[in-house]
Amino acid sequence: MDRHKTGLTFGAFAGLGHLVWVVLIAMNLAQGYFDWIVKLHSLNNPFVVMPFDLIRSALLIIVAAIAGYVAGFVFATIWNSVHK
Repeated sequence: MDRHKTGLTFGAFAGLGHLVWVVLIAMNLAQGYFDWIVKLHSLNNPFVVMPFDLIRSALLIIVAAIAGYVAGFVFATIWNSVHK
């Protein structure tokens, strides 16, 4: 398994998921969605979604993509070492 390609795949997936979340925030739909998901888990939601901020949102997507890349790279490294 190619570690770099796996890292890019995980990073793209994490970045895309967080991009969807940022779009929900920008459209003022995030709080309702978050409340609904929490209620499905039979929990109360003490959190309030903050207003949209472009810099904070871009940083969220970048950090998520980097963390996803690292997770994918580590996953592929472990996979390759186990399957030798």
